Amino acid sequence: MKKIFKSVHAKLFITVCVILLMTIIFLIVVNSAVLETFYYYNKKENSLELFNYIKENINIEDKEEFESELEKISVNNNFDIEVKATSNEVLYTTAGDFVENFGKLNEIKYEVRYSIFNRTEILYAKDGVTIRRVQDKTNGINFILLEGTVESGEKVYIRMPINTIKESANISNQSLWVIAIVSVAVSGIIIMVTTEKFTKPIEELNDIANRMTKLDFSRKYRIQDNEDEINELGKSINKLSDTLEDTIDKLKKNNMELEKDIEAKSKIDEMRKQFISDVSHELKTPIALIQGYAEGLVENVNSDEESRNFYAEVILDEANKMDIMVKRLLELMKLEYEDREFNNKNFDIVELINEVIRTSAVVLKENNIEVEFKEKSPVIVFADDFYIEQVVNNYFTNAIKNVEQVKNKKKIKISIKQAKDEKKYRVSIFNTGKNISEENLPRIWNRFYKIDESRDRSKGGHGIGLSLVKAIMNKYNSSYGAKNKQDGVEFFFEIEKERK
Repeated sequence: MKKIFKSVHAKLFITVCVILLMTIIFLIVVNSAVLETFYYYNKKENSLELFNYIKENINIEDKEEFESELEKISVNNNFDIEVKATSNEVLYTTAGDFVENFGKLNEIKYEVRYSIFNRTEILYAKDGVTIRRVQDKTNGINFILLEGTVESGEKVYIRMPINTIKESANISNQSLWVIAIVSVAVSGIIIMVTTEKFTKPIEELNDIANRMTKLDFSRKYRIQDNEDEINELGKSINKLSDTLEDTIDKLKKNNMELEKDIEAKSKIDEMRKQFISDVSHELKTPIALIQGYAEGLVENVNSDEESRNFYAEVILDEANKMDIMVKRLLELMKLEYEDREFNNKNFDIVELINEVIRTSAVVLKENNIEVEFKEKSPVIVFADDFYIEQVVNNYFTNAIKNVEQVKNKKKIKISIKQAKDEKKYRVSIFNTGKNISEENLPRIWNRFYKIDESRDRSKGGHGIGLSLVKAIMNKYNSSYGAKNKQDGVEFFFEIEKERK
């Protein structure tokens, strides 16, 4: 039952019926309130119009024509007309001396004291003309009486019988109710017939929409010849259906490709993890040997004591760092995929860079590499000095491996400058040599990626240094990268300034 009242048929039928009923009720209210006033206003105007006619034509020479015209007006409008001379002699009348029969009228009042009248009401009183509504309860006569005097002194009386206006209004209101009932019945039939034409395509569109919610796009709206709003909506629904169908098909294809990519990535990650594990295992043995020989060298002094101690300490120091690096390799995944807390503190990065250069002094001398680092004053930064040392060491080691002679010089240049961010420094390490192809520039940061696919062991390295730089800098949310210069390649990173 509720569904029936929610239908378009029912809603449209109820809406039209309510509008019709409201209109009829409005007409009845207006009819009851205004009709009587309008009726008397109309009668008053008619009597004034007739009085003015008499006033203008009472002294014309052709009396017969004048009287004939008055008689015609009297018959057509149901008026009683009487004209009296100043001597009270009747000059013209259409219904006997009806003024004499009603007696002499007194001054204009709301209540007339003659016995023949029970009640009188003034409707108009101006310029010697008085119009009153008279109600005679003795014989039930109701009329409007005009009394006026023309310029020549004659008195004019016009009597207009009136019907009971309230009774007429009641009859009118009853007819309006009959019209309302008939209109509702006829409108109901018309609505039931006409709305079928509109609701049928809406029901079809609703069915199509329901199918679309179930991802069924097989049904389409049948486009009609008429170009109305429903037809346009049908076209839009068809376009939406086609678009959704195409989009879902693309999403399915992309989803399949994504699953393949995820599967391939998972395999690659497993391979990388296994490779890290293998490399870590292989590095442990040479590290242990280096540590053993270094300790033996320190304990067995055979030549210049100062030199032996220097070399031995360097070997021992590097061996310890390699051992730490093996452990840090295992943390590389954690650096990239987990939150890692750094032991941040203020330290002098100039001192750190000088230490990296000092530990590589032998390699630099053997390869005739010139290092330019002009910064002498301390530059205090805030970070984890161990991880920053890994960044600098990786950049510096990478520069040593790839430096080539340009203009008869192999040169590495280190600089510290103000970064665009006022709170940071920019550390750059440049080496002369060949540029890196633009294709390979973004790849060098990937784990285990080497530009030199031959993997010449004489140059060392396992392809993890730059990936470690990338992971560290990402944790600090700092810029890093590599740029090709005119005579070589420059690697850089940014680091936060000292915290007070």
